[in-house]
Amino acid sequence: MNPPSAAAGSRRPAAWLGMDIGGTKVALRAETPGGEVRERVARWHGRGVAADMARLATEVGLLHREVPGGFAAVGIALPATVGPDDRVMVWPSRPEWIGLDVRCAMAELFPDTPLGWADDGDLAALAEAEATGCADVLYVGVGTGIGGGLASGAGPLPGLGRGSFELGHVVTDPDGPPCRCGRQGCLQSTASGPATLARASLLHGADVTYRRLREGLEHQEPWAVQAVDRTCHRIALAVTGVRELMHPGLVVVGGGFAAGLPGFVDMVAHHVHALARPGVPAPPVRASCRGGLTSLYGAVALARVLGRDPARTAALASRVPPG
Repeated sequence: MNPPSAAAGSRRPAAWLGMDIGGTKVALRAETPGGEVRERVARWHGRGVAADMARLATEVGLLHREVPGGFAAVGIALPATVGPDDRVMVWPSRPEWIGLDVRCAMAELFPDTPLGWADDGDLAALAEAEATGCADVLYVGVGTGIGGGLASGAGPLPGLGRGSFELGHVVTDPDGPPCRCGRQGCLQSTASGPATLARASLLHGADVTYRRLREGLEHQEPWAVQAVDRTCHRIALAVTGVRELMHPGLVVVGGGFAAGLPGFVDMVAHHVHALARPGVPAPPVRASCRGGLTSLYGAVALARVLGRDPARTAALASRVPPG
């Protein structure tokens, strides 16, 4: 049975629902206009898209009992690659989802409810924009890979259904190491956590763990400083390119790898300011204020965007530009 939506005629205020769908679990957060918050987290049981959908329906139903007003709109953080036909094309963490029509599957869960989805990085930017009150935010997430997102007053760019803001696959070093995407010198291949550790190991002459890198950086050991500084410089190159094209008002650096290294954000900021040209000042660079919850908060923010602009939502669903 489908969980009821805001269209079911409830008189209670409807909530904005955000879902962060990951490879091992799903997190849900509902926020009402009055400030009430309800959350649920559930791990997937077994494998298979049918089982996952059943699990998701159960969790949504349980959450709905705590939010009698239903859901005004639904935003979804989905790390899978979704094609223009709304079907999952690639998702290494949950390959069973390949071929799933995301829009149809979610519409069954939330009939007559505006909904949309985006990549983690895109929604992280939206979450940081809401948290900081800045209309235009560039987000850079440094972890196993490099995630990115650009939020404007209208929502994540380039826009729902038009792909993700793939900052990690901007080429910053044409002669750099090969990237898993098939190109050479992508930001992800030169500035991700694994790439930084590999560089540190080469400079140190021995294998370097994340803990050892952090200790080396704390003690300003040359090999550690050089390894991280190179990473931060490459990130700054990518940020500068975006700055020239889109002029974000704020750059936010997040991700588990960056968060645990002392001075990482300051090093990125230093290089961003050094790369600025006369007449085009560098944007401020700050650490993430949402931590590991950026995707979930961003999904809620997306729900608010969709719920407040029905015409935009209808256009997204039909792929016809509003006008």
